[in-house]
Amino acid sequence: MDALFIGQTYIDVTFVTDRIPTGDEKTVAEDYAVSFGGNAVTAAFCCAKLGTVPDLLTSLADDWLGRMFLDMAAKYQIPVHGRKVKESSLSFVLPNGTKRAIIRCRDDHYLHPFPTLNIEGCRALHLDGHQGDAAIHYAKLCREQKILTSLDGGGLRENTLDLLGFIDVAICAERLAEQLNVTPHGLLDVLKQKGCAIGGVTMGEKGMLWYDETGTVREQPILAVPRSAIIDTSGAGDVFHGAYINSYLRHPTANWDTHFTFARAASTYKIQHLGNEAGLPTLADIDAIMRDYKVAA
Repeated sequence: MDALFIGQTYIDVTFVTDRIPTGDEKTVAEDYAVSFGGNAVTAAFCCAKLGTVPDLLTSLADDWLGRMFLDMAAKYQIPVHGRKVKESSLSFVLPNGTKRAIIRCRDDHYLHPFPTLNIEGCRALHLDGHQGDAAIHYAKLCREQKILTSLDGGGLRENTLDLLGFIDVAICAERLAEQLNVTPHGLLDVLKQKGCAIGGVTMGEKGMLWYDETGTVREQPILAVPRSAIIDTSGAGDVFHGAYINSYLRHPTANWDTHFTFARAASTYKIQHLGNEAGLPTLADIDAIMRDYKVAA
């Protein structure tokens, strides 16, 4: 096991349309994509696509969507440690320029305790806060064994603040700062107080505010992508997380500016493709992005 990702499985149905019908209307979408979804799940697929295949502990239902997901994971040779739920979770995603609207149907009532896994050889743990009991268990275990722990802090969950005490790299969404009633700079202070060695706040078109190994606060601007090229921003953050874990696993002695620069290129690729699977870059795709795109002014 090179890495372990823990999250919640979704099947994402993404479609492009100018309007949503109401009442007794019908409309025809311009395009659509069906793919795996979920924060840590999409990050795991990204990491695998870039050449380092992680194990994935995630919700799994014995239904046709669950079997579809297992087929997707098999394509990327991802070992899936399923935690049983009654029915699969589903997301309907509507991209709209640099924004996206999402309708979710989620079953997170786990029918069994989380599985106990052998983490021998594991070098990184990535969490998104789902499966809170499993997340805190493995975060503590990995901290004890000096395995890198990473958190996608997309929003405030029951044990987010407790979990942060066992996290080395916490990259959070601006939404978490809003929920805690602090500024992005204030959230960085919270992450430092919790002992996170590296912390950041992603702010969409405003880029990322983060602090490095020395505690110095830095800004990472986005890359300049023409608005006409932006197709689907959903999943861009998940790709960012999966890419920086991949970069860390391949270059563990590199600094975090290097890992985040790599991840920024990966997410820049994602937003130009419809759906999560189509938006997974290869190493060659990332090289091309880093070569061809400049930092936004």
